[in-house]
Amino acid sequence: MKEITFLKQNAKKWEEYEKVLDGEKTAHPTKITEMFIELTDDLSYANTNYDNTNTNAYVNGIASRVHHLVYKNKKETGNRFVTFYTKELPLLFGRYHKQLFFSFLVTAIATLVGVLSQIYDDSFVRLILGDYYVDYTLENIKKGNPLAIYGESNQLLMFVQITINNIRVSFIAFVFGLCTAFGTSFFLAYNGVMLGCFFAMFYQHNVLDKALKVVWIHGALEISAIIIAGCAGFVLGNSFIFPGTHTRIKAFARGGKDGLKIVIGLVPVFIMAGFLESFVTRYTEMHIALSLSIIGLSFAFIVGYFIVLPIYLKQKHQLIYD
Repeated sequence: MKEITFLKQNAKKWEEYEKVLDGEKTAHPTKITEMFIELTDDLSYANTNYDNTNTNAYVNGIASRVHHLVYKNKKETGNRFVTFYTKELPLLFGRYHKQLFFSFLVTAIATLVGVLSQIYDDSFVRLILGDYYVDYTLENIKKGNPLAIYGESNQLLMFVQITINNIRVSFIAFVFGLCTAFGTSFFLAYNGVMLGCFFAMFYQHNVLDKALKVVWIHGALEISAIIIAGCAGFVLGNSFIFPGTHTRIKAFARGGKDGLKIVIGLVPVFIMAGFLESFVTRYTEMHIALSLSIIGLSFAFIVGYFIVLPIYLKQKHQLIYD
């Protein structure tokens, strides 16, 4: 990369960092640490490509000032756990709304494919979900309780198994990013097709309304969290394909760290989804108003925490994200 291109690409970001250093803007300690990481990477690139230039000296100067600020603010006040979920994770997630959109898009398209495939071939669901599950569900439909499977297991055991499995699935979605965005896309597509043919099967047997009001009690959180885990996979997969001004190794390390934080941050969401599926979803005759209230609150939380709050915090702190 030519030096002038490097300067144009990073000038605005460096100017914002200087405003923080000069006290014209405020920044959360987590962001200051990220600034230092960014500048360390920029300085490494400048040392390699533009040694003994004004550009190298300028970046070195800013990096030194941020280094001092990092150690000045090293001791954070408040609980680290609370800080992570109220500030660090939302601010981090604010960088990756584009990846979240693509994760949602892949899942939505795959779900539609699953619906259409099942409608045009009613045996398709057996290929995806297996004969045992399909036959068992069809038997429950004949008995008048299509979702009886949710009420047959021990609640506590079911809670533990479901939560562990959901967390495992989220890590798989993330790790598939090692195969680039195509790896995570494949994983999301499979889950989307499975979801689509599942609901299409209930539609074909005239019990879709009941399936929707019951399954989405826990599915609102569970499926949303899997899509967000897919976002983490895209972050990892894109990091070494599109490294920007960083080396591929450093970009990959950063993508892996950010993606892992997102997946770890989802653990409480999966715990809540597991609780709802184990202790609440089993009440398949729940009043529609209560069911819709739980579903609505769940979606409101997902949108509020992972979309609205990051945008709000970015504006509040006036921080620039690359």
